[in-house]
Amino acid sequence: MHYSTLLLGGNIGNTEALLKEAINHISKLGEVTAKSRIYASEAWGFESDNNFLNIAIIIKTEFAAEELLLELQQIENKMGRIRLGNGYSSRTMDIDILFYDDIVLKSEKLEIPHPRLHQRMFTLMCLMDISPNYNHPVFNTTITELTKSCTDNIKVWQN
Repeated sequence: MHYSTLLLGGNIGNTEALLKEAINHISKLGEVTAKSRIYASEAWGFESDNNFLNIAIIIKTEFAAEELLLELQQIENKMGRIRLGNGYSSRTMDIDILFYDDIVLKSEKLEIPHPRLHQRMFTLMCLMDISPNYNHPVFNTTITELTKSCTDNIKVWQN
């Protein structure tokens, strides 16, 4: 069995209900062992009139990392995710793999740990709820320490 930390977020539609629906779909891939609170934030990397809602979860799963990615992308698609190239945009649901066990992986399709998680306060706040002492396998520093050193100025608040 493997433990993977995921970040779910969106800003189109009834996002809180969509987060619950996504967690329900993900629970079919394995046991959800932890959930953060839901945090709201301004858009990161682009302008949007709608704020985002995000939640982090930990799932215990038998899926290999790249298999899990494919399953999560199918859930995003089922929930109305439309991909508009490589840029950031508003979306119904985005599911990112932040961590997978303690592995470091860089392939054409997937990079673990997520390469920008330490730059995003909305991600770090969610992680603080469920794994503040987790040691980032690349930076060899805890989530708490990453949060303290993050320079992201985007506003983040508990929903």
